[in-house]
Amino acid sequence: MKGIWSELYLYNAIALCAILTVTSAPRINDRYAQPFIALALAVWSVGALLSSLSSYLTIEAPTQLLSNIAYLLFYPFLILGLPRLISPSRRFSTLEAFDASIVGLGLTTLGTVFFLDPILPHFDGDLTKSFFAIIYPIADVIVISLTFTALAAQGVTRRGLILAVGVLFFSLTDFLYLWMHVNNTYSFGTLIDDGWLLGLIFISLSFWVEGSDSADEKNISPIFITLSVFLSATLLALIALRPGYFPNFVLIPAIATLLLAFIRMTIALKAARNIGHERILAHTDELTGLPNRRTLISEIENFMSKDGSLMLLDLDGFKPVNDSHGHVAGDKVLQQVAMRFSRALPHGALLARLGGDEFGVLYEGSYESAMDVALALRATLSYPFNIENQHIQIGVSIGLAANNGAPDLLRRADDAMYRAKREGLGVCRL
Repeated sequence: MKGIWSELYLYNAIALCAILTVTSAPRINDRYAQPFIALALAVWSVGALLSSLSSYLTIEAPTQLLSNIAYLLFYPFLILGLPRLISPSRRFSTLEAFDASIVGLGLTTLGTVFFLDPILPHFDGDLTKSFFAIIYPIADVIVISLTFTALAAQGVTRRGLILAVGVLFFSLTDFLYLWMHVNNTYSFGTLIDDGWLLGLIFISLSFWVEGSDSADEKNISPIFITLSVFLSATLLALIALRPGYFPNFVLIPAIATLLLAFIRMTIALKAARNIGHERILAHTDELTGLPNRRTLISEIENFMSKDGSLMLLDLDGFKPVNDSHGHVAGDKVLQQVAMRFSRALPHGALLARLGGDEFGVLYEGSYESAMDVALALRATLSYPFNIENQHIQIGVSIGLAANNGAPDLLRRADDAMYRAKREGLGVCRL
C-alpha cells in the first residue's frame, strides 16, 4: 500500500503540480511557450501514469507501448517551447533558427557517437525496443544542445539557468536509466525515478523567474557553426571509409546538419544579394540608372577638398513634352538625355539625376575646363529626340559653381542655374 501511495498517487500528483505551475505562471510574454511546455509535461505525465498503473494493476491494453509513445511526444512540444521560454520577447530570424539547429544537430552528432553508442542496448531484432532505446537518448541530446545553444545565442539569465538545470536533471536521469537497464540493475520505484520529477519541477519553476526580455541579443558564433558542419562532414567521410565503425543512426543528425547548413548558405546568399540590390536602389535613379540626389549630396562632402566644380542642369521645355506626348514619352526623353549627358562627360565626372527634369554633375578639373564641359552638355541637346516617330526638341539651363572649399557649393550652383533659366543664358557660372 505504501508503494501504491508513493509511486502511483504522490508521484503523479507532483507531475500534475508541475503542469499547474506552468499554466499559472504570470510572467511569460510569449503566448506559445506556456501551452507547448504544458503539453510536454502533460503527455509525459500520461506516460508516467500508464507506467505506474501497469506496475500495480493488470491492464489488458498495451500500456508499455502507449507509455513509450506518450514519453516520446514530450520532446517535440518541449523543443518547440524551450527557445520561446528562454527569451519570450525575442523574434528569431530565419538564419538564427538555422544557426541554432545546425549547432544543436552538430552537438547531437557528437553525443550520439561518443556518449550514446557505448551504452545503447541491443535487443536482438526487436524493432520497437530498439527504436525507443535509440530515440530517447538522441532526443535528450537534442534538447540539451538546443537549450545551451539558445542560452549562448540569447544570453544567460536566471530563467535560462534554472531551465538548463531542469533539462540536465531530466536527461541525465534518462541516461542513467538506460545504463542501469542495460546492466539489469534498474527496478521500479527506486530513487532514480525521482530524477525525472526533479527535472520537471525545475522546468516548471523557470516560468516564475524573470527571463531575458531586456537582455542583450547575441548571435551564435560562426566558429560553432563551422565546427558543427566540419564534425558532421568528417563523420560521414569516416562512415564511408570504415563502414560499421560508427553506428548507423549517426547518419541522421550528421546528414541533417549538412542539409541545414546548405539551406542556410542558400538563404544567406539570397539575403546578401537582396541587401546589395536594395543598397544599389537606394543610391540609384530607377528610371535612368544614374546615381540619385542622395549619392550626389554624399559625394559633395568628399568633394570639398578637391579642385573642381558642381553643375546643376534643368531641362527647358520638358513640361510641354509630358503634357503633349504623355509621361511614357517624357520618360523616354529623360532616358535619352541621361545617355547623351553621360557620353559628353569626361571620365571621372559624376552625373546624377536629382529628380524630375533636374540633373547634377560633379566635375574635377580647372574652372575653365568646367565651362567647356558645361557647353558640351548643352550642345548635346541641340538636335531633337525621335520618340515614337515624333521629333521632340528641348534645351537645358546650367548653373556652374566652382569649389572654393565653402560649404555653400550646392546653393551657389542652384542660384546660378535659376539665373541661367530666368535670363536665358544657357550657362551661368558663379
